[in-house]
Amino acid sequence: MGSQDKKIIQDILKEFESVFGAHKGGAEIMEVKGDTVVLKIKGRCKGCALAPLTFGLGIERLIKKKLPKIKTIRYIDY
Repeated sequence: MGSQDKKIIQDILKEFESVFGAHKGGAEIMEVKGDTVVLKIKGRCKGCALAPLTFGLGIERLIKKKLPKIKTIRYIDY
């Protein structure tokens, strides 16, 4: 996956900065390999009850829409 694809993912994450910032959380790209993206969940997003909605219905949906070759998105929170 090229730098353009990473830029698209980064732009998607930026779209959610206001949501993340309001909750002192966030996400960053850890790895993009083949059809898989690994995102690190940061701050208060770790363990948040709303994280599955923000990440699953928001970020994940947009990544897969803009980059159909992405099939799997994994989240880590260390």
